[in-house]
Amino acid sequence: MAQAATVNILLVDDEPKNLFALRELLGDLKQNLLSAASGEEALRLALKHELAVVLLDVRMPAMDGFETARMLRSRERTRLTPIVFLTAAAEEMESVFRGYEVGAVDYLIKPIVPQVLRSKVSVFVELARKSVALAESERKLRELAAHLISVREEERAHIAREVHDELGQVLTGLKMDVGWLAKQLREDQQPLLEKTESMGRLIDATVQTVRKISAGLRPEVLDEMGLVAAIGWQAQEFQKRTGIRCRLNLPPELAELESELSTTMFRVFQEILTNVARHSRATRVDVDLKNSQRRLVLEVADNGIGIDGVNDKDRKSLGLLGMQERALRVGGEVSIGNAPGRGTRVVVALPVTQSPA
Repeated sequence: MAQAATVNILLVDDEPKNLFALRELLGDLKQNLLSAASGEEALRLALKHELAVVLLDVRMPAMDGFETARMLRSRERTRLTPIVFLTAAAEEMESVFRGYEVGAVDYLIKPIVPQVLRSKVSVFVELARKSVALAESERKLRELAAHLISVREEERAHIAREVHDELGQVLTGLKMDVGWLAKQLREDQQPLLEKTESMGRLIDATVQTVRKISAGLRPEVLDEMGLVAAIGWQAQEFQKRTGIRCRLNLPPELAELESELSTTMFRVFQEILTNVARHSRATRVDVDLKNSQRRLVLEVADNGIGIDGVNDKDRKSLGLLGMQERALRVGGEVSIGNAPGRGTRVVVALPVTQSPA
């Protein structure tokens, strides 16, 4: 059985004897106890450590507990950290209310009952442990998802090459054999000549199907001509297949990008177009790709019914989670919302990594 994670508990009091007493009372919990003799020191420690709970004295010189709590709540890292106020005497209700207003989750009066303190702190420790375990599980799931995406992409590329090269060669050879056979026939063998012509047309159609399947698995244009050309090609194919007009605003060229980044952006673009065809009822799609401030940004907007017009069942099948997972693999993000006026707008932002020379 895995050992439970040790978490940080921050003790804040300007009296050394009070800090010592708190450490003694909480020592049995076997957690990492951090001590601060002032609000300023507490804020510095909060910048360095993830905290399970803060035990905070109200009355301190310079920065008191209320101001310290307010500062902790204003920071992203500690805005949700539980704060328990400690005070030496029963304060008026106004003071207690003020404590809750600045973010306290509890208010304990000194002298503190050891069992009560340990019980309350234990709850926050357990919550912090579960949060750590959950974050670790999410990290592992994300790594697994990234690995599966990578393996699937590699397998797609492998199958595309096999289909294009092996099956393409066989079909080319077969076409040549049928052509040779047709030349051996006499003019009076019309039925056989017609059959060879029919076979030739069937082989040509099969070659086109093989190319289509290969391009669907891994388009050659992405590897040979880059992301800009691949997006242009995909938009053209989409327009021919669906009749939805695509208006493109693409840069003339991009610096050579890392393969994983290009593949991620292209696959997300494919998913966006799939969603447009399935759900949007759009007649036009605007595609804008730009490279700015070391970020590659793709914006796709349609004139359809918008995300609010999609029913709950279809919304769950939009593939947003899959797009986000792909983007997260390379440190990017995907946002989706309503386009100005009417329709849906998807923005994909990926950090630019140049391809190694």
